[in-house]
Amino acid sequence: MKKIISLLLLVAIFSSCNEYQKALKSEDVAVKFEMATKLYDSGKYTKAIRIFEQIAPAYRGKPQAEKLFYMFAQSYYKTKQYYLAGYQFESFVSGYPRSEKLQEAAFLGAKSYAMLSPVYSLDQTSTNKALDKLQMFIDNYPNSQYLAEANSTVKVLSEKTEKKVYENAKGYNTISDYKSAIVALDNFVSDYPGTPFKEDALFYKFDSAYQLAINSIPSKMEERLLVAKAAHSNLIKFNAETKYKKLATEMLVRIEKDLQKFTK
Repeated sequence: MKKIISLLLLVAIFSSCNEYQKALKSEDVAVKFEMATKLYDSGKYTKAIRIFEQIAPAYRGKPQAEKLFYMFAQSYYKTKQYYLAGYQFESFVSGYPRSEKLQEAAFLGAKSYAMLSPVYSLDQTSTNKALDKLQMFIDNYPNSQYLAEANSTVKVLSEKTEKKVYENAKGYNTISDYKSAIVALDNFVSDYPGTPFKEDALFYKFDSAYQLAINSIPSKMEERLLVAKAAHSNLIKFNAETKYKKLATEMLVRIEKDLQKFTK
């Protein structure tokens, strides 16, 4: 019995492959459309894409085109070809503004670009493009069922871009360019007041001011110590129980001690 079942399965698989090959070679676009739809419905998106690519130009403007281009875009999305998916979903939204799939296509188009977003340390051009697309979706469809996910994705991508800017600013501290670090970290805090990296930025601004002060020539030391003390105050004002409290307190003690030299 098992042998018979296995044989039947092999026959079915061979027949299916044979039908697929025939559809690929067929000159009849209706045959191709039917096969592509069958493949799509069974989750065989890569094979479906090959046929969609063949027949897409022939179906533009036809009644079946809306269904075809929706499946085409979804097939790219399902196979993680996000750049092509984003392009196809955008084309779908532009071409079929009255489609019942419009909101879904608009969201998945924006999300496709979000899926292309790299790790924060790399160039964030794709991330910024995704943020633009998602914000456009949010503005156009404020009551969409996809709104919560869109907002959540924006939050994740925004934090990624903020981390990129923060790490670049902190990098000046790492290479001991403390003057540039103070300016860059100050700009970061001003540009991103609600950032989750604010505490870190305030600490490294303080550390940069501190390092600059204690290594200064005598004529500039007092002024720079006072700047460092103010930076410490800003850190504590933001979070009195900062994770940097122990180290920051030790640094403040040094600042106060060095300032006493200028009061004598």
